[in-house]
Amino acid sequence: MILLDGKKTSLKILEEVKKRVAELSRTPHLVVILVGDNVASRIYVNNKKKAAEKVGIKSTIIEFASDITETDLLNKISELNNDNDITGILVQLPLPEHINRSKIISAISPKKDVDGFNPENVGRLAVGMEPYFYPATPQGIIMLLDEYGIKIEGKNAVVIGRSNIVGKPMAQMLLKRNATVTICHSFTQDLDNKIKTADIVVSAVGKKIVRCKMGNKNSVLIDVGIFRDSNGKLTGDIDFDFVSPDCKYITPVPGGVGPMTIASLMYNASKIY
Repeated sequence: MILLDGKKTSLKILEEVKKRVAELSRTPHLVVILVGDNVASRIYVNNKKKAAEKVGIKSTIIEFASDITETDLLNKISELNNDNDITGILVQLPLPEHINRSKIISAISPKKDVDGFNPENVGRLAVGMEPYFYPATPQGIIMLLDEYGIKIEGKNAVVIGRSNIVGKPMAQMLLKRNATVTICHSFTQDLDNKIKTADIVVSAVGKKIVRCKMGNKNSVLIDVGIFRDSNGKLTGDIDFDFVSPDCKYITPVPGGVGPMTIASLMYNASKIY
């Protein structure tokens, strides 16, 4: 069994991004919008700012109180869209309940949408066109597979979870690389058998769901989930101790997909359209 070291790979990618930024004619400028006082969101935003600064990307955090109106937030996004100094815009999720997330995501210019969530970027990916930006987590996973020389073409891939952030774009990106993809979710029957026979498994549901012995000894297991168990220990969707002896590659939690997501986001933020 080989650990897919996301931390090590992310540092390599960040170094490449730093060199790329240094060669640009102007400095990318990423603006992150934070609404409200969600503690976890604030940590994520600060981590993104630190990562951006390490690779030479200018980063600005704009904070709003949780009672900001949807109209005022949309007006700010429109202002940023029209500011030529701003090359990337990211609105940290979740948003307060009175704000329509889809409206906000749709309002960001697809050419500044570093999260890759704008419907135009999603649509371009779905129809086989090149989006301006790929969603960070799926893109980070593809980068990790490529770093370890793991072949995707012709493989049977199972994606567990159908979120717009990970599951659906992950399936599209694997399909783009010529994998045969099965998307599984809460209504999927005989999930264990689908997992056992897969070449590549990507699980992104946020609960311990991959707990079966793998029938394919060359399988690759990617764990996107990260949460604390009843003992307060960080863990993921895959029962690592039980499953790892039966696969060839597996990501640890933490230290697998998480660092790759940040590296992938910085790769996106280094693009200027």
